[in-house]
Formats: sequence, C-alpha cells, structure tokens
Amino acid sequence: MKRGILYGVGVGPGDPELITRKAQRIIAQAAVLAVPDKGSGEKTALTIAGELAEGKEILLCDAPMVRDEAALDAAYEANADRVCALLDGGKDVAFLTLGDPTVYSTYLYLHRKVVARGYEAEIIPGVPSFCAVAARLGAALCEKSERLLIVPASHKDVDDCLDVDANLVFMKAGREIGALKEKLAEKGLLERASMVANCGMEGEAVYPRFAELTDGSGYFSVVLVKKGEEA
Repeated sequence: MKRGILYGVGVGPGDPELITRKAQRIIAQAAVLAVPDKGSGEKTALTIAGELAEGKEILLCDAPMVRDEAALDAAYEANADRVCALLDGGKDVAFLTLGDPTVYSTYLYLHRKVVARGYEAEIIPGVPSFCAVAARLGAALCEKSERLLIVPASHKDVDDCLDVDANLVFMKAGREIGALKEKLAEKGLLERASMVANCGMEGEAVYPRFAELTDGSGYFSVVLVKKGEEA
C-alpha cells in the first residue's frame, strides 16, 4: 500500500476568504484533518476551514501551552506516532495551522519528526497574520531599504529588539500588551505603533494608534512599529 502524505496547511489569519486555492485543494483531498489541541476547547484553524472540513476525519494533536521542553517533545512524538499510523494506512493528512506554517507554528515540530522517520511531508504556505494586519491598517510593512524584524511579544530580549534599526512586528502580544506599551513609550516609539487584534475573526479590533488601547487584548494581537516613517 502506498503511504499517505502529510501536509502542513496554512489557513491564513482568520478570514476564510484568505485561504489559498491550493490549501482548499489539499484540504479537500486529504482523508484526515489534523488540528492542534491546546486543551482550551477552541480549534481556531478548524473554524476558519469551515465547510471545507465537513465530513472529514479529525485528528486532535496535543499542543500543550507549557515551556517544559521534555513535555513538549513527548507530545510531539506522540502526535507523530498517530500521524504516521494514518500515513501507513494510505491516508493523506492535512495539518491545519493559523497563518503560515513556517512562522511560529507548532506544525514544524511534527513536520521534522515525520520527515526524520522517512515519510513524505509538504508545506502549503498561507497568508501570515502580520501581512493581513498591515493590509487592514492600510500600511506598508517595509518600504525602500527599510528592514523588518518579526518578534514574539514574549521574547526575553524585547528591549534589545526595540533598539534594532528596523520596522517591528510583535506577534501574539495579548498577555504582554501592557508591558509592550510601556517599553514602547520608554523608547519614544508608542506613537509609531498600531495594532490589530483578531484580524479577520469575530471580535476584530483595529487601533491605528496603539496608544489609544486602554484595556487588554486577546492572544491574537499583532503590533506594528514603523520606525522608518516620520511620526
């Protein structure tokens, strides 16, 4: 029996219309849809796929929200075991992930393990959240010779990143939003910052001036800091 193929499929940041035609085709042809399971009950990537996922076998893959590397690796190994068993049965598996699978995605850990075991795996790119956020704001991420630095907001060296000569993207800023505002203000960058939360999803919130945000925001919050523009 011919083995199945694992596909890491980016479904974009939230708006189902941003799912690419290739992603739609792969989802349609796959026998099984795998989705990350953080234990919260929410399956955001599956929700974005919507009717494309109807009638499909669903495989929930553990994605624990912990920093313990041993625990994470054990979860990824267990996910690989389950996926490889399906591939051995001749089933194609499409792992759905938000945005693009190559940008801070849990899919890459599974991809490496499955490929290391000798199975075929392919990455299907998607629209990254920061591109959708810039479009929603009507702003360029970078122009001419400007550079772009993409940083998880929880990065331990955020202060160092603020000193880099580049426009900045802070991803998944929800829990760090207050600290990030303070640090931007200290560096004189707050008035150059904008934010979109839940871009393309229910509850989307747009702040062309990040300084005007007065309360907290959700996990899916992206902050842009344009250093290359006149304030």
